[in-house]
Amino acid sequence: MAGKGGKSKRGKGKSKGSKKKPKKLVIDVDILSPAAMLNAYYIAHNAPACLEFRGFPWPGSPKRKGKKGK
Repeated sequence: MAGKGGKSKRGKGKSKGSKKKPKKLVIDVDILSPAAMLNAYYIAHNAPACLEFRGFPWPGSPKRKGKKGK
């Protein structure tokens, strides 16, 4: 019974409570700031697209298609 009682050859796995991750800070972001408006100018083609990028979908708008990965 040498294999059952001895030390395991495998490395130790991650234990569930070994390390605590710090909580992410929630930062209030102004979506109407000059930097955000400049970004919206370059990424959105119209008002509904701008609102959708900012997290406010237009009612009845078709769903966006995701970018195709290579």
